[in-house]
Amino acid sequence: MDWPLSVRQPVLFLGHGSPMNAIEDNAYRRSWEMLGTELLERGPHPRLILCISAHWITRGWQLTAMDDPRTIHDFGGFPQALFDQRYPAPGSPAMARAISAAVSQPGSGAPLGLDDLEWGLDHGTWSVLKPMFPDASIPVIQLSMDYSRPPAEHFELGQQLRALRERGVLIVGSGNIVHNLRAIRREAADHQAYDWAIEFDRITGDHIAEGRLEALDGFRALGPLAQMAHPTWDHYLPLLYAAGAVEAGEAPRFFNNSFQAASISMRSVIWG
Repeated sequence: MDWPLSVRQPVLFLGHGSPMNAIEDNAYRRSWEMLGTELLERGPHPRLILCISAHWITRGWQLTAMDDPRTIHDFGGFPQALFDQRYPAPGSPAMARAISAAVSQPGSGAPLGLDDLEWGLDHGTWSVLKPMFPDASIPVIQLSMDYSRPPAEHFELGQQLRALRERGVLIVGSGNIVHNLRAIRREAADHQAYDWAIEFDRITGDHIAEGRLEALDGFRALGPLAQMAHPTWDHYLPLLYAAGAVEAGEAPRFFNNSFQAASISMRSVIWG
């Protein structure tokens, strides 16, 4: 890749939780605002944000490759104020093509696909980036996830993304370490959660804290515990991309170590 080298950007995993976090004045939104300020003040600013959201599932892996990605409201039953939200960050077809050429799809070895028409920025991306970078001046590309492929391949692709950090790319995985919408209790306080949710979150957090990132793709070995934490794996998989992009020896910093609605872990991590 012929992009100039830069100061290494960090890599993030953000628990995004309810879309309402994008507009409510709560601790999660405030933490994203503070994180964005921190990243801009430490400099240099990212030249690109590459986001892996739980909400773009495809056959094969794809990158958004349009100049002006649309804001996608991929949810229902929320107030109109949430549907009115827009995040007009530019895309970057040229950078998408460069990443596609530099990163191969696990299993097939094919280049990443390019989507210049259909997708855009879904709420897994804009709900966290809008509080972090409200002026929407940094180009954003989304990377989809091939849900049919085993977890180890998602981690492998994250390892390929690692080199982008040296070229000014901020990598953001956006999902949740525990995500079971069937079990939510909307009245639960942030410190309240099911025992199984607390246990899965603890095990995953211990792997991260102790640097056992390669163990994260083996979460299904936890059997019924994993099935309760993730009836589907879409919100867990973005963690594997972020973890794969971590350099050896980089220490994690946790924040938002709490739960929404008893069954959604908001635990978030920054490396670097």
